[in-house]
Amino acid sequence: MTTIVVAMGEKNEIGFENQLLWHLPKDLKHFKDITSGHPIIMGRKTYESIGKPLPNRTNIVVSRKKDWFEEGILIVGSIKEALKFAKKIDEEVFVIGGGNIYEQTMDIVDRLEVTLVKADLQADTFFPKIDPKIWKKTNEICHEKDEKNGYDFCFQTFEKIKSKA
Repeated sequence: MTTIVVAMGEKNEIGFENQLLWHLPKDLKHFKDITSGHPIIMGRKTYESIGKPLPNRTNIVVSRKKDWFEEGILIVGSIKEALKFAKKIDEEVFVIGGGNIYEQTMDIVDRLEVTLVKADLQADTFFPKIDPKIWKKTNEICHEKDEKNGYDFCFQTFEKIKSKA
């Protein structure tokens, strides 16, 4: 199973100037809980915004830069190559961004794990539209903002609708 994990605002905004738009500790814990122990695929810019390999996960970074190297990660030239390596490691694979990587994988993943942040913020990077003809929401758990989490947000799971062909 290949799953996209994304936190986005109400207008599908996910980032501005290569940074997340919010700091939500509950979302970070949720992200860690579902991705730990599994391969994660991300673009180079997403990796650079994180700044280091995420622990307890095989970090696979897709980059077109031929001369780019970082210790502790696997660097590949395409999504296809990333998925090939990831599937050799584990059946559960997570795609964690950014915008370009999401666009390239939206048609090939099986599930979306979305944190919908109840915010409308300035952004320059957006998540693709979730088409209700293709994706069915199967779960939703909402949280109100508190002293540590500055926005209301919901964890949503979408499963790809299987065609009856």
